[in-house]
Amino acid sequence: MRASEMRKNQTVKIDGKLYAIVDYQHVKLGKGGAVYQTKLKSLADGTIQNIRLRAEEMVEEAYLDKRTYEYLYSSGSEHVLMDTINYDQITLDDDAFGDGAKYLKSNSQLQVSLYEGKPVIVTLPNTVDLKITDTPPEIKGATATNQNKPATLETGLIVQVPPFIKLGEVIRIDTRTGEYITRVK
Repeated sequence: MRASEMRKNQTVKIDGKLYAIVDYQHVKLGKGGAVYQTKLKSLADGTIQNIRLRAEEMVEEAYLDKRTYEYLYSSGSEHVLMDTINYDQITLDDDAFGDGAKYLKSNSQLQVSLYEGKPVIVTLPNTVDLKITDTPPEIKGATATNQNKPATLETGLIVQVPPFIKLGEVIRIDTRTGEYITRVK
């Protein structure tokens, strides 16, 4: 495809490497033709690069196969996922998840983007519900001041929660920010 046909969140292959288009801008230089100033995120290591492309320059579009996988279990730093359609299992290491591994709970549904049969992007759900396994007891009168306390969740993740949250309760966590959202009834 031509550089003028690019869109945000599209996946492209440049110099043999996969990139996601974060942003692009049509820029008219003083002398010469117009160019596209693109901000690309490497799918291999997550680095951001700025590249200038002429409008008529050709860019190879990479098509990703998006599938739903179910998280089964972890063994050390490896995590086993199962395709929900054909029941094939794949094993991914901590690098594929980044900080997301601490939100993994058995039977969670994940979106995995594959390129040529290899997983390149793992997308977690926006929120997860996790049970509290350890937290200090409720403090009387702490609701007057907005104080939070640490709570350890079933996956080992530690988050700050309001003082009225008790041991054994299930809470909802935002996987994008790692923050407490609400109690789950």
